[in-house]
This record gives sequence, structure tokens and C-alpha cells, in this order.
Amino acid sequence: MLLTSIDPFVQEFERQFDRLSRQFAGQAGGSVMPMDGIRRKDEVVLRFDVPGIDPDSIEVTVDRGVLSVSARREEEFGEDDRVFVRERMMGTFTRRVYLSEHLDANGIEAAYNNGVLAVRIPVLERARPRKVEVQRAETHKSITG
Repeated sequence: MLLTSIDPFVQEFERQFDRLSRQFAGQAGGSVMPMDGIRRKDEVVLRFDVPGIDPDSIEVTVDRGVLSVSARREEEFGEDDRVFVRERMMGTFTRRVYLSEHLDANGIEAAYNNGVLAVRIPVLERARPRKVEVQRAETHKSITG
């Protein structure tokens, strides 16, 4: 018999992340807003790379279990400017992440620093790891399976 440790939250998050990554890679030739996801005991932190973005253009919304991050990068050129190489993508970038039912959508916080947008999502109390007390047979009824 093979026993494995499974974290359903991480499993679902990875599945959705992979699906969205494939979708964005097909549309834009690569991930436009790369993201790291970190699971901690009491929270999930998502970090989005958004260099060169005006922080006032960043919008983070939650609607029916979907976290959406949008940001806009614009560059204006002068009348006499002649662009001869243009590799940096401009425009509006959006990334959507499906949130697990184990996350507190009402407690989401976001902060922007040095080109990285960090979104902190608390894990609901019922979904947090907890220690189960082991009872001694002589003081409690035994558990049989």
C-alpha cells in the first residue's frame, strides 16, 4: 500500500495555475504577468512581477471566487522620437486566479514594492492545520476502525 500526503488546496491551486499558464502562453507567446504562489500556515501569498507599472494603474478585485489582477503599462514618445526596437509589451495585463473555498476572500490585502505586487489571502480557520490530541485508552473510550 502506498500512502501519500495530499494537500487538496495546493493540488487545486496547481491545477488552476497550470491551466491558466497554458492559456496565457498561447495568447501572448509567454506569461505576461509571472506569478509565484506560496502557501503558509495561515495564509497564501501570491507575488506578481509587474515591473515598470504605475502603482495607481493596478487593480485587484475578487468576484465569485476569482481573484483578478490588472495593471497597465504605457509609454509615450515625443513627436521627434523614432522607435527602432520595441520589445517591451505595453497595454493592460490581466491575470485571474481561482480561489479555493478554504480562503477568506474578505481578508485579502495587496501591496506593491519594487515591481512586485504581493497579494496576501488568509486561510479560513477551519482549513488551517491543527494538532489532534491523542487520547489514552485508560481514560477514554477506545476508537475502533
